[in-house]
Amino acid sequence: MPPNPGYAYRTQVHRPWPGVLAFLSHEYRHSTRATWAARLQQGELEVDGVRLTHDQPLRPGQTVTWHRPPWQEEAAPLHYAVLHEDEALLAVHKPAGLPTLPGGGFLAHTLLTLVQQDFPGAHPLHRLGRGTSGLVLFARTGAAGSALARAWREHEVRKVYRALAQGEAAQDAFTITTPIGPVPHPRLGTVHAASAGGKASLSHAQVRQRRAGQTLFDVQIHTGRPHQIRIHLASIGHPLVGDPLYGPGGTPLPDLPGLPGDLGYALHAWTLSLTHPLTGQPLTLEAPPPPELR
Repeated sequence: MPPNPGYAYRTQVHRPWPGVLAFLSHEYRHSTRATWAARLQQGELEVDGVRLTHDQPLRPGQTVTWHRPPWQEEAAPLHYAVLHEDEALLAVHKPAGLPTLPGGGFLAHTLLTLVQQDFPGAHPLHRLGRGTSGLVLFARTGAAGSALARAWREHEVRKVYRALAQGEAAQDAFTITTPIGPVPHPRLGTVHAASAGGKASLSHAQVRQRRAGQTLFDVQIHTGRPHQIRIHLASIGHPLVGDPLYGPGGTPLPDLPGLPGDLGYALHAWTLSLTHPLTGQPLTLEAPPPPELR
């Protein structure tokens, strides 16, 4: 694939800063001050729409823009399948390995970009992690988006995931309430994980099948914490098969960040049940699980 078209990252200034370079190296710690200085020299930085030629102080209310030049994105599966389409809603099947939204070096290689090429104006109502496959719901109108956002807040949308975990579960069902919050990581800075000081979280996991050294679960989540299913199953001693980050107890492994290739861990967004925002009728959507999760 050719490089993407580049992107303009805009950041609002909320307090005085002695210089643009100090501000950017604080806000975007993936790059050093020297790297930002090189970008300034290459003409990539603006303040309030004016291209910078030298470092300068900043005051609250100004906008700093970095015009990132086109870059070659990491490979990802650039396809999806339509599961449901009407004038208000669009449900699609996302493959593992494709990010839902831009971020982490991905811009064009995302589900959002692919879907909006075919359905301009559609916007996702939730997201799946890059390694998770399955159902993603988009709103096609503002009214549908508002109605479903309200239903999500009021826990009227039911989502069930299929997960293949390590170890054979000793009981048939689990109610998991492990709090989730940011914790330090030696290579990633911070990651969300099991944390006594984290936010309250709730999942219900039901055993579907026991296999040699593995358990197939259906998991329903009642809160939407980052990586909730991965963390919760790991917290009860059953990390996902293929998960490179979360180990038993729901805490991060120190030396294995990232995804195991394109396939990801064994987690799939299987079904989603809601009340249709136009008809008021119940609607259940399903993304068929991959063979190993059936």
